[in-house]
Amino acid sequence: MDFGLKGKSAVVSGSTAGIGFAIAATLAAEGARVTVNGRTAARVTTAVEQIRQRVKNADVRGIPADLGTSRGVEAFLQQAPDADILVNNLGIFEVKSFLDIPDSDWLRFFEVNVLSGVRLSRHYLPGMLKKNWGRIIFISSESAQHTPVEMVHYGMTKTAQVAVARGIAESIAGTGVTANSVLAGPTASEGASEFVDSMAKQQGVTKAEVEKQFFASARPTSLLKRFETPEEVAAVVAFIASTQAVSINGSAVRAEGGVVRSIF
Repeated sequence: MDFGLKGKSAVVSGSTAGIGFAIAATLAAEGARVTVNGRTAARVTTAVEQIRQRVKNADVRGIPADLGTSRGVEAFLQQAPDADILVNNLGIFEVKSFLDIPDSDWLRFFEVNVLSGVRLSRHYLPGMLKKNWGRIIFISSESAQHTPVEMVHYGMTKTAQVAVARGIAESIAGTGVTANSVLAGPTASEGASEFVDSMAKQQGVTKAEVEKQFFASARPTSLLKRFETPEEVAAVVAFIASTQAVSINGSAVRAEGGVVRSIF
């Protein structure tokens, strides 16, 4: 299937590794002009080189900027003023008991995970409306519906992303622009891989055994029973970004391996 993305410009925040990197590489493979973003020039340069190695004739560039701050967003937008596709992937997480989460953490998580996407969407949306075509996609999580007790502040931001995406979609009804969120499940990202490696060493077991234990105890409702690959999530995002996906709008698209039991 031709996703119709050749020549479209795409910005993917937080895309030097994991899901964001996979999304950037997948969109580049579909012919989009992709802007990769990360906080450091070194990681951005490496990611751009890796995409060029994977995707022949990839049209990709990198812009280092901390999009978790208003100043970082302003600096980034000076170099990337326009986009047809915006993927708000930037996000942070940490395991911490609710009683141990100070105000500063709540504010930091909201600014990085939610406001980064709000600020970018607010900038790019007028240009999309002028062209009457555009895609805004927030990378949320199954945690938006199943708030993890071990990181309530993270779950809060994932729910907020779903609400923002739906609100944007409501505000642009009847146009050629769509706004959606994608609920990813436990994914074999850089952070998850480090967690599994650490637990395997601590317990003296294999990484496969740690993964099996995780889905037996922490995510027992998973139908996939394994970590998703970043590429599997990226494939869903690429379709939502496509010209064929115009009917998917204001949706929280579930790509979480069946962790969420609700059928609605």
